[in-house]
Amino acid sequence: MSPRSAPLQRFVTGTDGVQIATYELGHAAHPTVLLVHGFASSALANWYGTGWARDLVRAGFHVLAIDQRGHGASEKPHSATAYTMDLLVADLGQVLDAYLVDEAAYVGYSLGARVGWQAARAFGGRITRAVFGGIPDGDPLERFQIADARAHLEHGAPVTDHLTGVYLKMAKLLPGNDLSALVALVEGMRGGPQPGADNAPSQPLLFATGSEDPILAASRSLSTAAPQGEFFEIPARSHFNAPPSRAFRDAGLRFLQAPPLVFRE
Repeated sequence: MSPRSAPLQRFVTGTDGVQIATYELGHAAHPTVLLVHGFASSALANWYGTGWARDLVRAGFHVLAIDQRGHGASEKPHSATAYTMDLLVADLGQVLDAYLVDEAAYVGYSLGARVGWQAARAFGGRITRAVFGGIPDGDPLERFQIADARAHLEHGAPVTDHLTGVYLKMAKLLPGNDLSALVALVEGMRGGPQPGADNAPSQPLLFATGSEDPILAASRSLSTAAPQGEFFEIPARSHFNAPPSRAFRDAGLRFLQAPPLVFRE
């Protein structure tokens, strides 16, 4: 989107001092939806450029979005220790506190959905309901070859591992991405807590995954494990082109506008 149409940034300080870029649209008195993007993306690319923020504001929501650490306009540390799941979840709490938001619905895609899974567990009723797009079970970063990626970035060595090459190619697509920071994120988050049937959040959850996404079955399985989970298959979309889908947005809006359900402790 053009700089003229992009919302203003406000920075919130993480618990370890990392600066997190945030964006706000809509009226603060309206119900809040927190938007959290995927790996190698940004708030503007994932949510503003795809119509999500616009449609949510038109539907009467107050929208907060963040650039996760290592992404967008947020600070981009090069140390893997700056990218634990606990820190990414804590960033969300800092943002909600900074904007004086007591409770919010949540929409996350891919990495943002994985972080949202843990945030819903950590924050309890402060997250009222959540849309998790493109979320698999297990650890999708486990196969990423850290040494090969660093050799490629530092010396131009070819990347022979297919998955590692896909991640790097995706990271290069968005101008301004710091690939060294993103590799550090992969290293820091790999092996951390993962979504599974044994740790499903209790809030109402909508899982949405593209019909052409290889993680479709795993995502559907997660939805059946959640006490209040439901599933939407995004027609004719892969993992990488699902966020702009009108069908996905419409399903997400219907879910977010549903009557409040009781949060189960």
